[in-house]
Amino acid sequence: MQKNEITELESGAEAHTQREILSQPELWQEVYHLIKKQNAEISNFLTPVLQKENLRILLTGAGTSGYIGDAAQGTLQKLWRRPVQAVPTTEIVIQPDSIFLRAVPTLLISFARSGNSPESVEAARLANHCCEEIYHFIITCNGEGALANMHAAASENVFCLVLPERTNDKSLAMTSSFTCMLLSVLLVARVDSLEEEFPKIQRIVEQGNAILDKQILLENLAMTGFERVVFLGSGENLGIAKECHLKLLELTDGKQVVMSDSFLAFRHGPRAFVNASTLVVYLFSRNPHIMRYERDLAEDISRDARSIYSLQVGGGDGLVLSNSSNIAWSIDTENQYQMIPVTLVGQLLGYYSAVHSGINPDSPSSSGSISRVVQGVNIYTE
Repeated sequence: MQKNEITELESGAEAHTQREILSQPELWQEVYHLIKKQNAEISNFLTPVLQKENLRILLTGAGTSGYIGDAAQGTLQKLWRRPVQAVPTTEIVIQPDSIFLRAVPTLLISFARSGNSPESVEAARLANHCCEEIYHFIITCNGEGALANMHAAASENVFCLVLPERTNDKSLAMTSSFTCMLLSVLLVARVDSLEEEFPKIQRIVEQGNAILDKQILLENLAMTGFERVVFLGSGENLGIAKECHLKLLELTDGKQVVMSDSFLAFRHGPRAFVNASTLVVYLFSRNPHIMRYERDLAEDISRDARSIYSLQVGGGDGLVLSNSSNIAWSIDTENQYQMIPVTLVGQLLGYYSAVHSGINPDSPSSSGSISRVVQGVNIYTE
């Protein structure tokens, strides 16, 4: 299957989800050039903020957008040498006093596809109310959303980065919006040295296309009909594992039993989730030290008498497991963007699981219990 084909399975039907998955490597380059074009404005806003004494940085969003913070937190903290914490808007809204510190200068980086979810807007309002000195950096796929409109009427403490229109997914599940917002915040952290980052972007484009070239493998795994699927990741890849988990859950309308965890935490009880009909997806780290711990667990599970099947993503070619498939590439320890193409594995497994279950990936929720922009959330201001 060519990575830009629409399969016969979707002929005559909407195919937003598939197009949005397949478009990502191209979009990553577009996002890079957009940020490079705006690098002076971004740097002028962020440089004085990042020089604030005792600055605290919060990364926020809801659901998929919240997992961006989980994936980016460690990299941003290393680059900025400031405390960086990922806190979902869903936590900020219900307990702002336990999140914000009034006297501490705070940079709130908000991620939002539409920017119209009630929690996104309320989290920004609460930040203004609870912090004496607050700065907002908004990354959104919708320039017309409520969150982006904060920028239109705001003072100098707000910067809004609006990504290309094609990142504003039309399907229910966030795919290109997730990877492009994640890429954006990592590039923003390197905004003063973007020329040096371009070869790394080219590399993840190659890796993304390599995963798209494995669609037949991923489709076959989806068709196998595993009873359960577990995604494992460490550090930055734990955020990616959570997002892969959610994609498979959303796109199958909750019919696929799925979970995510870190490699080490999985040993402490959650391993009981695995049965003889489980697919274990290993999202291996680019960090050789972390990889040692990951290899130990993968080798241990491969010795399980129940012949547990696994999919290895990343990690090079050095690990040989029984009952396993492999999507491998050379480890690039210095490429902090390498987690981004890994996300495509969860997206494609979710997409093909939906298609082969007779579910429309663009609108998988038969009950209407989930929607593109969350509905039914009441905001209580007292």
